[in-house]
Amino acid sequence: MISVGILLLRLIASSWRYCYIGTKPEEHASSIIVFWHEHMLAGWHAHRYFSPRALVSKSKDGMILSKLLRNWGIDSIRGSSSTSGKEALEQVIESLKVGKHIVMTPDGPRGPRRVFKPGAAIASIRAEVPIYVARIQEHSCFTFSKSWDAFKFPLPFSKIYISYEVLRFTGNPLNKEEVSEFISYCENRLQDEL
Repeated sequence: MISVGILLLRLIASSWRYCYIGTKPEEHASSIIVFWHEHMLAGWHAHRYFSPRALVSKSKDGMILSKLLRNWGIDSIRGSSSTSGKEALEQVIESLKVGKHIVMTPDGPRGPRRVFKPGAAIASIRAEVPIYVARIQEHSCFTFSKSWDAFKFPLPFSKIYISYEVLRFTGNPLNKEEVSEFISYCENRLQDEL
């Protein structure tokens, strides 16, 4: 049953049309690409051509998502802020150091909605790679208004806008206040609407 659902979603996703705004991530230079959890389907699908790795929770839902991502050519790193977070963060950093791109939803997997957890920023600082903030807007979608993240499912042939901004930490990585300010800055930049 899961396989049928994945194939159906692959068919729908193949009809989505993307409009990219701003500087896209460089294909041959590792980076972290972040977008809010509510946009994860469009966000993952749009960046599949990088063959990135995605941070996915160790939950049952995470297992299903990992199968979907594998179908899209995306490897998964299993873990979250609440489960195996330290090990997952180390895998993210090691992946970045060998040239991989990482896609992350910094408010996932359980929220709060649009609150930027520190993992992406910490990995960016420690691996010395940029964060690409990807602001996503689905032109036509179904919104699951009762889900914690107001999850959005792009409808067939939906046009999807993705606006990029590159963020780099230029402070002292040992200064907790500067790191905290960078995390807040990342959240503020991702909050901006298209």
